Amino acid sequence: MKFTEEHEWLRPEDDNIVVVGITAHAAEQLGDVVFVELPDVGRTVSKDDEVVVIESVKAASDILAPLDGEIVEVNDAIVDNPSKVNDDPEGDAWFFKIQVESLSALDEYMDEAAYKDFIA
Repeated sequence: MKFTEEHEWLRPEDDNIVVVGITAHAAEQLGDVVFVELPDVGRTVSKDDEVVVIESVKAASDILAPLDGEIVEVNDAIVDNPSKVNDDPEGDAWFFKIQVESLSALDEYMDEAAYKDFIA
């Protein structure tokens, strides 16, 4: 997995698909998540476009697209039950899957060790 400075994790899959979610650190900082709005499947996004809205008891926050690509799947389970984001942020509570031109776009992001240093 790779990590962004905006506390997103990126997990590459086959066929240039990248799964995107927020880190445990981000979920902890947000507090109890009460609402998640996900992008539409089929939407083409550019890096840094606002794609997800999260609301918690502490704050509202936007998730930015970490890469250029097309949204190919969203996790409706976290819309129906936003608390999953707090329960398993780096597992079952992923936000969306994005089809990218090349997985080499992930090279600019931190690995787990660098991310742990970043949040220390």
